[in-house]
Amino acid sequence: MATDQSYGQSLPDQVERIANLTDAQLEFLSDVREIYQSRIALEREYSSKLLLLANKAAEKKSRKIAVLVLGEEPTRAWGEADVKNSTLGRAYAQLIDSFSETAQDHVNLADGLDAQVVNVLKLVEKRHEEAKKKQVKAFQKLLSDRERAYGDRVKYDEECLEVETYRQKQDRAHDDKHSGRAAKQYEQQQVDMQNSKNSYIISISIANKSKSKFYDVDLPVLENRLQTGIIEKATKVLSHAQALTSNHLDTLKKRVGVVEQALGNISAEKDQNLFIDFNVRPFVAPADWTFEPCASHYDTPGMVIDPAPKVVLQNRLARCRSKLGELKPVLDSKQRNVQTLEKMLKPQNIGDADDIAFNFIDTVHDLTAHATSEQILLAEIETISEALDGDEGEQRPHDFKSASFSIPTACGYCQASIWGLSKLGKTCKLCGVSVHARCELKIPATCTGSKRVAGGSTLSPSASTISKKSAKSTPNPTPSSFARSEPPPSPEIVRARVVFEYTSTSPYELSISEGETVKVLEEDDGSGWIKVANGSGGKGLVPASYVEAVGAEEKVPNVNPKASAQYVRGMYDYQATGDDEIDIKEGSMIQLTPGPRGGKNYGDGWWEGIDERGKKGIFPSNYVVLA
Repeated sequence: MATDQSYGQSLPDQVERIANLTDAQLEFLSDVREIYQSRIALEREYSSKLLLLANKAAEKKSRKIAVLVLGEEPTRAWGEADVKNSTLGRAYAQLIDSFSETAQDHVNLADGLDAQVVNVLKLVEKRHEEAKKKQVKAFQKLLSDRERAYGDRVKYDEECLEVETYRQKQDRAHDDKHSGRAAKQYEQQQVDMQNSKNSYIISISIANKSKSKFYDVDLPVLENRLQTGIIEKATKVLSHAQALTSNHLDTLKKRVGVVEQALGNISAEKDQNLFIDFNVRPFVAPADWTFEPCASHYDTPGMVIDPAPKVVLQNRLARCRSKLGELKPVLDSKQRNVQTLEKMLKPQNIGDADDIAFNFIDTVHDLTAHATSEQILLAEIETISEALDGDEGEQRPHDFKSASFSIPTACGYCQASIWGLSKLGKTCKLCGVSVHARCELKIPATCTGSKRVAGGSTLSPSASTISKKSAKSTPNPTPSSFARSEPPPSPEIVRARVVFEYTSTSPYELSISEGETVKVLEEDDGSGWIKVANGSGGKGLVPASYVEAVGAEEKVPNVNPKASAQYVRGMYDYQATGDDEIDIKEGSMIQLTPGPRGGKNYGDGWWEGIDERGKKGIFPSNYVVLA
């Protein structure tokens, strides 16, 4: 079992090394003291800045709290007591007070570290430095005393040499008249030498005794006194510094607890009621707008139902009903989305709360916009239906699409020419009649349901179409607006002859030469363009009026290689509400469809994909993440 060791016992005659260790320990105390001096400076600096921050915050609060609590122009007289009734104001005041109190806490910590750590370390350092100097001085005296005992040997050597000198003198003065004195001196020198020898022997004994005392008693005691426990004292001081810091942290924790309690007492409902009480004002809703006749033409507020205006009203009624039919399922879907996201806002649900909250806000705004559109459509339908009183026409509306006209075409309503590539007109997708954009609502809803291309060959209106469009997407698109059924197989592909040469102006178009025979792959969808294939295998869009049909042949296989598949993973469950939608299960994988209008390009808030069962459909994009 290990026992405590002492310097005097384990390190004999190591005073210099022990003194050097003491110097290193004292230097360590100095380093620690400098650390805490820097810490004290930081605490005081932090306290100063925190107090400045608290003062600025208190000044801003005093200027703005009344507006925050009662509003800019309260309708009732108020005082400081009314402002203090705000739970938010009280909590904010407590927060600012905690800053000031915390600043003082840091000052207290700095004072404590200065007085009870830095000064104590400095005192320990000073005392042990003085003690070390005294011990080293005592060591030097012990050495001096030890060396002094060996001085008698030197004296003995000198006396022996003197004896030999006097003996030689006596030998030389044997017959001399001074021989007697020489003999006497020689004899006396021998006595001195013998006395010196005795003194030397005595000093040896004394030196040996002194040596034993020096190494066995004096030196161990001195070394043990240098073993003064500087590290133990420094450890106690540092432990006390940690206790001061711990108490400081406990105080700060209490400050935090007080602020947390004040924040917990905030009641948005009470503060809102306080604001309401001081901001009650009389309110009268604005009066409804009424018809005001023109100053130069007096008229009555009744709707005009003459034949020409009636046609416009009938077309507007049909259009409104069509849009309302498209809007209804979207509104239902948006409402379900709002309800689902509202449930996700609850704390027990998993997910990023901030992302869900922002998504919820956007979805609510989207629902509000769609609901406003519904209200507008309903009001228009009600007003027009009341005016028409059941006379809604044949209700065979045209399916007009914007179109370009590279050669003059007669308007089906006003018979004036339509000409230009800026889509100044529209063509019915079903019967092929063309009109100016301004005449769209003026032509009666008497669509025949079929159309003919140049040369007289009829194309099925249900055949697949492609539009040469660069138009931007419609705001807030609806699932019904984007729903696309797979085109039924065409029994034949029409062959056409090019009657005008055309040079392509984009990668989507095809250059054709006059007299060339091409295959019509996709008919005119009302845009004024058709898709054709030439004899070299090239495919692209050309103006429909530049070709004429000449016959038919067997169907050409439709090759459509798939692009690299992209997948998404379901984050939440979603139940499809229509035939054009697919279900989403949490964790399930859905393959996005390719193409410029597939996948993520389908529409605002809706993507198109194929589920794990192979069903193709659309789904809300905020229920999935990219895999």
